[in-house]
Amino acid sequence: MKSLAELQAIRDRAKANITLRKENPNAAKVLVGMATCGIAAGARPVLNAFTEEIAKRGLQDDITVTQTGCIGICQFEPVVEVEIPGQEKVTYVKMTPEKVARVVNDHLVNKNVVTEFTIGANT
Repeated sequence: MKSLAELQAIRDRAKANITLRKENPNAAKVLVGMATCGIAAGARPVLNAFTEEIAKRGLQDDITVTQTGCIGICQFEPVVEVEIPGQEKVTYVKMTPEKVARVVNDHLVNKNVVTEFTIGANT
């Protein structure tokens, strides 16, 4: 950083990524486990991939991406839970940034669970 203007630009980009809005009760929720075990297993790039994919598709009002603490199944990290109102919660395990686009497209947009990425397929 070489100037105050650069610092302000960084702040403005960070603020743009944090959307303060009333929570839409009908919005789907993506919870990424970001405890120490999740971070060590690669949860941060997964969280970033979800945020970027949802922004790229203009779905920010319909899908909330957030982080949570330990989900309790450390051996399956990174773990992502998807909650869609009126449907059963789905737990995706061993997530990678490469799998995110498929989960967004198939599950969040088209309502088809990607079963091969779920905990049931990986136990």
